[in-house]
Amino acid sequence: MVREFSAGGVVLRRKEGRWWAAVIEPQSSRKAGAAVRAAATLYALPKGNVDKGEKPEEAAVREVREETGVAADLVTKLADIKYFYVRSWGDRQRVFKIVSFFLLLYRSGRIGQITPAMHREVRQAMWVPLDEAAQKLSYRGERDVIKLAQDYLASHPELERGKNAADSAH
Repeated sequence: MVREFSAGGVVLRRKEGRWWAAVIEPQSSRKAGAAVRAAATLYALPKGNVDKGEKPEEAAVREVREETGVAADLVTKLADIKYFYVRSWGDRQRVFKIVSFFLLLYRSGRIGQITPAMHREVRQAMWVPLDEAAQKLSYRGERDVIKLAQDYLASHPELERGKNAADSAH
C-alpha cells in the first residue's frame, strides 16, 4: 500500500476585533457543468505534500505561503488526520494518507496573492471568520482541526494580544 504524508495549517489572524482563518477553494472544487452554488464548492485548509528532507512543520508553513499568499509563524501542532483513498488517476492504488495540521499566526502578505502556477491548484484564498470556518469547510477532519484551534485559543489568551501585525491593514 502506498503512503503519503502532507502538512497544512490553520492560519489565524486577529482583525476587526475577531479571529479569522485562511481558507482555500481548490481549483478542482467545482463539479464540471454544475451551476456555481455554495453546495457545489469545496473549501479546505491549505495543505500539501511534505517534500523529501522537509519537516512537516516546514511543509505547512511553505504550503500556506504558496496556497494563500500569506506568511505565518508556527505556534503548535494541532493534529494528524489519517485516512484512506483510492487514486482517481493512473494506477488507481489505495493510499494511506496522514496530514499533519499546525496552528499558525499570520505575519505578513495579502491573502490570494499567489503565483500564476499556483492558480492551477487554488481557485481562490480568503479570510473567513474563525467562528464560521467549521461550517464552511468541506472535510470533517478539517472541521475538527478548526475546533482544536478554537480550543487552543481559548486556553492561550496571550495569543489575543498577539506578537504579530495581525490587527494591521489587509
